Amino acid sequence: MKNGESHYRRILLKLSGESFKGNNPGIIDPTVVSYVASEIKQILALGIQVGVCVGGGNIWRGSEAESQGMDRATADYAGMLATMINAVTLQDMLERDFQVPTRTMTAIDTREIAEPYIRRRAIRHLERNRVVIFAAGTGNPFMTTDTAAALRAVEIEADLLLMAKNNVDGIYDSDPSTSKNAKKIDRITYIQAIEKRLQIMDTTALSLCMDNNLPMIVFDMFKKGNIQKIVQGEITGTLVTTT
Repeated sequence: MKNGESHYRRILLKLSGESFKGNNPGIIDPTVVSYVASEIKQILALGIQVGVCVGGGNIWRGSEAESQGMDRATADYAGMLATMINAVTLQDMLERDFQVPTRTMTAIDTREIAEPYIRRRAIRHLERNRVVIFAAGTGNPFMTTDTAAALRAVEIEADLLLMAKNNVDGIYDSDPSTSKNAKKIDRITYIQAIEKRLQIMDTTALSLCMDNNLPMIVFDMFKKGNIQKIVQGEITGTLVTTT
């Protein structure tokens, strides 16, 4: 493979809501959104089709609302709306500052803001080199945006799921923020991750990736150039595979 070429045709990038916040005391840091958009544009230049699934934890956490007495399904629907805010923010940054054609597709009906998610239409957008941002999770309560990312990646036939983390460069055998003896894991299978209860993503999402033989790389989003290195074949982070 020549230098600068990609190992992948199509990828799905999962961004947590916290990715939009950075160190800003508010809910969204425009500097961080600009950085993410610039990283996405770099891999588009390599000819890679890019889907993005966004969380909403910087704005709303359904689990916290539930713990305070809110109905779980209602809390989850509120979380879906939070992902919409992040999605249209990233879309605007990509198009306005980086001239990247972008479409937001949502699992709930908000047609004044975004297109409804239709699998074949999403693939068509990708084939036309548009970034497709998937919002509102799966459209169902009791499902995380990690599960939505796994589902959309499988649906659009992505070659790789990229799980972006904030200043954590992969998977560790224990929490590196609390344990000095935490050891990084370079490669692991889905079944090992499930059995060891590693906090990568929820079990539903892990099982979906495993059952559909979808590889995943967990990496530090905020180390500049990491995404480009990964799509060019360098394992920066932790590779998770079926076998």
